Amino acid sequence: MIRVAIADDQTLIRATLATTLGLEDDLEVVAQAGTVAAAVAVTGEHAPNVLLLDVQMPAGGLDVEDGLDALPLIAAASPGTRVIVLTTFGRPGYLRRAMEAGAVGFLVKDTPVDRLIEGIRRAASGLRVVDPDLAAASLSIGASPLSEREALVLAASAGGASTGEIAGAVHLSEGTVRNYLSAAIGKLGARNRAEALRSATDNGWI
Repeated sequence: MIRVAIADDQTLIRATLATTLGLEDDLEVVAQAGTVAAAVAVTGEHAPNVLLLDVQMPAGGLDVEDGLDALPLIAAASPGTRVIVLTTFGRPGYLRRAMEAGAVGFLVKDTPVDRLIEGIRRAASGLRVVDPDLAAASLSIGASPLSEREALVLAASAGGASTGEIAGAVHLSEGTVRNYLSAAIGKLGARNRAEALRSATDNGWI
């Protein structure tokens, strides 16, 4: 029996997945979570063979930006659990981040059910499960050109935050923030920070 946990902040999606997977003779849903913190907790408690992990979830008290940031915590809580990232956001940068952080699979939520079920079985048996279109896109786009600080500052600019507001949020001087924003805009070939933010977000680099 393959023991599965589901981490997704949308209750309906969790319930639908749990019901669907429960119809399979060899799959058992042993836990569900709606926040990143809960995902780490139930993984540690139940040690599932496979965890289906959403990207965009509330932190639930953890100092993380999304589900991908929690992958090292999940691995520490249950080293034997194999993680398949299951997300609405099919971004090549997310795929690269997920694989570098230890996930064994990456699928989008419109993946056919039979492919998802087969993916769970493959992951449990030690194989990787990756959406082929995303894999190709990830290879063609490559790694993020942004440094960690450039990505941090660019992400903090979302919503039209002023330079002063960004500086306060990331604990840097306004001059340093302007330098990082300028560097990010140049590296992404953008005309302004809004365009740079959109490019980085679309590619999953922030």
